Amino acid sequence: MRVLGAILSCGAMGVLVIAVLLRPSSEGHGTHTQIGMPDCAWAVSLDMPCPTCGMTTSFAHAAGGDLLASLLTQPLGLVLVIGTAATVWGGAHSAVGGVRLGPLLGAMTTKWSMWALAAGAAGAWVYKIITWDS
Repeated sequence: MRVLGAILSCGAMGVLVIAVLLRPSSEGHGTHTQIGMPDCAWAVSLDMPCPTCGMTTSFAHAAGGDLLASLLTQPLGLVLVIGTAATVWGGAHSAVGGVRLGPLLGAMTTKWSMWALAAGAAGAWVYKIITWDS
């Protein structure tokens, strides 16, 4: 359990470190190209945002301390960056203290919480479509 906690913590920390190093795109999407990823084929071909559009930009804003810009860029991105930060701490707590995170994660991943996450993702995508400016 300690090794798994360390792996989770380091992986989540890696994501946040990369986010800190990125400069958020002023367009609200496209920041991912700074890490060598191609332009989003969905956005290019359909001229509309994909369901995860703006996530990297949202992470970059949040990692830089601008939580409002993160929320306005991609609402689900802010939720996920908070979850990523919690994973850093939870994994570290498990690695150092030997605490089992399974029961906590099991309690958090109920049918209703997954439905809420899915609804939040759909709502964030609709928000991104409404605010889309290619």
